[in-house]
Amino acid sequence: MAPLTHLLASWVVAVHTTDNPRDTRLVALAGIAPDLDGVGLLVDLTNQALGRPETDYYHLYHHWYGHGLLAALIASVLLAAFAKQRLRVFALSFAMFHLHLLCDLAGSRGPGLKDLWPIYYFGPFRYRPMWVWPHQWPLESWPNQLITLVLFAWSISIALNRGRSIMEVFNRRADTVFVNLLRKWQNQIACAARR
Repeated sequence: MAPLTHLLASWVVAVHTTDNPRDTRLVALAGIAPDLDGVGLLVDLTNQALGRPETDYYHLYHHWYGHGLLAALIASVLLAAFAKQRLRVFALSFAMFHLHLLCDLAGSRGPGLKDLWPIYYFGPFRYRPMWVWPHQWPLESWPNQLITLVLFAWSISIALNRGRSIMEVFNRRADTVFVNLLRKWQNQIACAARR
């Protein structure tokens, strides 16, 4: 699934399972941490744009270094080190990391039927076990779009009801501005409906 979908999913869980913005942010970041191994895409695109010899770092390393048990443990320990409730954030980060893996297993296929993205759970040390689901749907498919839309609507509902939005992951001030804007629109719609 796309990084935005992973972030929305982990943030929605974090909002309901943590009691402070710092821990919420950390747990939400755990949901996108596995995709750090996809940074090779930037190198590949840069080389292509500059006319350098073509590289394929993204396909070589994505799902190999960051989508396994070792990466889950490292990310969870690092995120918990900055938390207020360390044990809770460690457990939730570990869970969100694995939610990412499950989502990728279900919906991260490339455009072709044979473009399956496996999960190498003991990578980068072993190729086995390699998890792959033959019915994996494409990244741009309607199930992924529907899941993203539902998570987005849920996050808007949380913002309106709790006064916290996914923007808090990036900046508290932006979060406040975004929530105030949503509430203003909600009031305008309510006033227009009463007329």
